[in-house]
Amino acid sequence: MKTMSCKQLGGACDLTFSGETFEEMVEQSKQHGMEMFQSQDPDHLAVMAQMAELMQKPEEMQKWFDGKRAEFEAQPDD
Repeated sequence: MKTMSCKQLGGACDLTFSGETFEEMVEQSKQHGMEMFQSQDPDHLAVMAQMAELMQKPEEMQKWFDGKRAEFEAQPDD
């Protein structure tokens, strides 16, 4: 199992997520993002706006995603 923070996954806070796979961690991060959107957290909304821009460039988005996966893989096991 590995642990990464919201910030490490491209978010805005220090809340941590743990998972056996990168996909598990991404799912937790998405859920957290939805909660932050619903609460209209300004820091998370700013990051979401940046991500929305990045998503308009599929190649750049894939490079970003691949980088986050590599960061996950490099994390030590808990």
